[in-house]
Amino acid sequence: MSESFYLFSDGELKRKDNVLRMTAPDGNFKDIKVNMTRDIYLFGEVSLNTKTLNYAGQLSLPIHIFNYYGFYTGSFYPKETNVSGNLLVEQVNHYTNEEQRLIIAKEFIEAASYNILRNLRYYNERERDLESSISEIKGLRNEIKRTSDIHSLMGVEGSIRKVYYNCWTSIINQEVDFEKRVKRPPDNMVNTLISFVNSLVYTSCLTEIYVTQLNPTISYLHSPGERRFSLSLDISEIFKPLISDRIIFSVLNRNMITEKDFERDSNYYYLKDGGRKKVLKEYDECLNRTIKHKELGRNVSYRHLIRLECYKLIKHLIGDKKYEGFKIWW
Repeated sequence: MSESFYLFSDGELKRKDNVLRMTAPDGNFKDIKVNMTRDIYLFGEVSLNTKTLNYAGQLSLPIHIFNYYGFYTGSFYPKETNVSGNLLVEQVNHYTNEEQRLIIAKEFIEAASYNILRNLRYYNERERDLESSISEIKGLRNEIKRTSDIHSLMGVEGSIRKVYYNCWTSIINQEVDFEKRVKRPPDNMVNTLISFVNSLVYTSCLTEIYVTQLNPTISYLHSPGERRFSLSLDISEIFKPLISDRIIFSVLNRNMITEKDFERDSNYYYLKDGGRKKVLKEYDECLNRTIKHKELGRNVSYRHLIRLECYKLIKHLIGDKKYEGFKIWW
């Protein structure tokens, strides 16, 4: 079973025979068994050379890079090997045809908002009094089918998120200063957690897209742009409520993460290394959690649900089966 490797120490990452070796400044090293590795996350100050990148590319091994503050900065995305010209043409056709693009984009928001409602219902049943917000989001969801362009759809999505985030102070047991979503840079511990965990979901989606024949730069809800894998943004919208938001609620409500795990530096409010490690442990456990798939009739991990979403999208693009976004059923 392949694993994600999270490297926090500073040092040098380079090829050593048939492994990737991480050598710390004091000479201690750790060998990464590449045949057991799905992807690598770099959180420390790591130097690597083209020989390392060539080897990672040869192994089809993505490397995700985070800066000093723990914010995602980019990925080494190896050359595509699972390429399909026919699928690429269909991906582009569904993007350039506004009607077809909107059909897919609406499914992303339908599924994401449904999963948001599932989170709110869970806490509402635990006496958090979220009925009015649930009703408001239900009303906003009715607007999704009436939107006629991507801009309007993004507006509905933004309104749903605003109502949702307004519920978080009722859901989170700790005293938190969270009034709205702030990204650049996040201004409190909740916004920092959202940025950090959402970036992990984004990179996991990118890793799963990589093993399919989908092109990660052609998207439907978010606009394709330079220097970003926008399809990963699209797919991660669906899984944020299940993975990202639930992890944040869990670590805060169990007091695993508190203000002590954060530090303010200039304009940045960021997680300390210890806090990141605790969140990453929860994240890994979450992705490895399994549920019995109602159609496949077997247990699948949360991570595999992401890959299945990619396959569902492929089936839609080639005209095999209409795409329906993932909705929590348990």
